[in-house]
Amino acid sequence: MSNVIALPVPNRRAPQPRILNRLARGFASERRGPNDVFWLKENAEFLNVTESTGQAGDSVIAAYETFYAEIMERIAFFPQYYRFFLSICFDFEDLKGRGSTGIELANWVAQAGLPCGELSDLQRLEARRLLARRGVRMPELGAELEARVRDFMGRSSQFALPNKKIAYELTHAVFYLTEYGRKSVSFEDAVLTSLEFVGLWAFIEMNADLLAEVCVAMRFAGRRPPEIWEGWIARHLRNFSFAPSGAATPAGDDYHEFLMCQWSLMCTQDVPRFEAAPPVGISPVFRRPEVSVAPLREMSECLFRLQGNRSGRWSIMRPVLTAMMSPEAQTHLVDAEASSARFSEFFELFARVGFLERAAS
Repeated sequence: MSNVIALPVPNRRAPQPRILNRLARGFASERRGPNDVFWLKENAEFLNVTESTGQAGDSVIAAYETFYAEIMERIAFFPQYYRFFLSICFDFEDLKGRGSTGIELANWVAQAGLPCGELSDLQRLEARRLLARRGVRMPELGAELEARVRDFMGRSSQFALPNKKIAYELTHAVFYLTEYGRKSVSFEDAVLTSLEFVGLWAFIEMNADLLAEVCVAMRFAGRRPPEIWEGWIARHLRNFSFAPSGAATPAGDDYHEFLMCQWSLMCTQDVPRFEAAPPVGISPVFRRPEVSVAPLREMSECLFRLQGNRSGRWSIMRPVLTAMMSPEAQTHLVDAEASSARFSEFFELFARVGFLERAAS
């Protein structure tokens, strides 16, 4: 086990009323209604980023006062969404600096045994982390749960292959175990390798949403993400756009990618606050910049076409692959290699040479 130190929770930063108020209004009242589960998801995520990065609460609490006042009635009718309700309630109270509903809510959830109805260890881990914010413990969510999650996180070879489901489960496991950077946690080297492998293929894929989560998770785990990754995220975020009023709806937009990119940069301390929001009169619909190249797809298709002629040695395959890929994809792949000392190790697994033989042995 390696000793790592999670980032300290920053002090509340000076208000930025124009941008933060605009984002709060957009998420709280202009995209969806509070009876929509996607409203719960979006606002839980927005408030989580706002609270965990130490933003000034005065800029957002007014947008959620009514919802907070009704939250006990809402959770009684929608108990299946208890994790969203807990998250929104706790972040609201912590941003406001006071509130007693959260402890009442946490005790009600624990007494009802709602976390025990979860099949997923990750969801149980999230529930454990949420309840712990108000000092509530459940014996069913103890050491055995964490041991299973850590075993999953340390299986590095599975994270070298593109699999978004387990990749997001990995980043969220880090978030919950470190309490979003508040808690110093020791992770095995294999877990840190898993994060780096996911980051590599997310970078090659130009998947800013996932890459940003990886960068946040690495910082919470005590590792500095590659500058190449964070620089690419910063450039990507600057090119986000907002849909003209009435021209689009929130369904299927890129709000989550916007939040994750912004969160990643705020964790660097170089970008202390939200930097952009839809102007007044513009629909709060977020659009990522268009990407005209798909390096990960090109790389995968080239390897698949090679079949028995492919090798797991990057030094052998570098000239072969670059000759088969588009110039834009080649350039991005060169950046990926330069970003990590583990690239050759990652590629050996990614190439899947002798995979069936290894699995059978």
